[in-house]
Amino acid sequence: MTVRDLVRHAHEKGIADFGLTDHLHTPYNLPEVARSRAEYAQVGPSPRFHFGVEASCVSQWEIDEVATGKHPRPVYGLRTGGPPGASLALGLTEADVRTYGIEYVVGGTHWPMYVPFERDALIAEFHRQNLFLATHPLVDIVAHPWWWHGHWQDAEGNYPDEPWVGDFGRIPRSMHDEFAAAAIAHDTVVEINLSAMLLNPHYPDSFVRQYLDYLAMLKSRGVKLSLASDCHSAHYEIDFETGAQRLGTVGIDDAELWRLPPRGGERA
Repeated sequence: MTVRDLVRHAHEKGIADFGLTDHLHTPYNLPEVARSRAEYAQVGPSPRFHFGVEASCVSQWEIDEVATGKHPRPVYGLRTGGPPGASLALGLTEADVRTYGIEYVVGGTHWPMYVPFERDALIAEFHRQNLFLATHPLVDIVAHPWWWHGHWQDAEGNYPDEPWVGDFGRIPRSMHDEFAAAAIAHDTVVEINLSAMLLNPHYPDSFVRQYLDYLAMLKSRGVKLSLASDCHSAHYEIDFETGAQRLGTVGIDDAELWRLPPRGGERA
């Protein structure tokens, strides 16, 4: 989808405040961020259309390895081969934020960092990454906490059970408490993700209900919540209406969601 089409589709859906957040995994992706910024500038963006980036949580080992140039086309980084417990990092610096005019940074846990595909190990690893993002000085929003993909799909592409899709209660409540406290202490927003989480056709309905309760818990603790479409297609065909209905069942309303104010104003 072109940026111009994104603007048109958003206006057609009555969306007033929105942003563009292409993915960045390691500095290898920075030229794409530069091109995204140039296309954004060409549309003459309104003060209510913002330029951001979604930066994956990676390891410093991975950033250093990619920087050697010996890995062909590491678009998604390396994903494997690093030391367990490797120091976490973002492939983005404060200087990059200034250079590319990035107004907000979404930080996402997208894959485990060199640990076995075993439930307890994955839960501990994802919690470690979520906490890292919630406390990182460059991260404004933590993306889709506890999103899972790419392993344990059945023949139809669904996730019937592992690692926590079958029962979100497998994640200790103490981890949710620690994450909420970190987000509040660092004034970090937590993303409500429509396409990847609440409207994901490959997740069971029971998981969606449990995840809605999780979001309601975060709200009750005072965590700021934002909304993301997570659109990765050529058309902005997101079912915002169903998303709103599901959020309404746990008392989360559009008027309460965090959003950037028009450029020139103070942050909400």
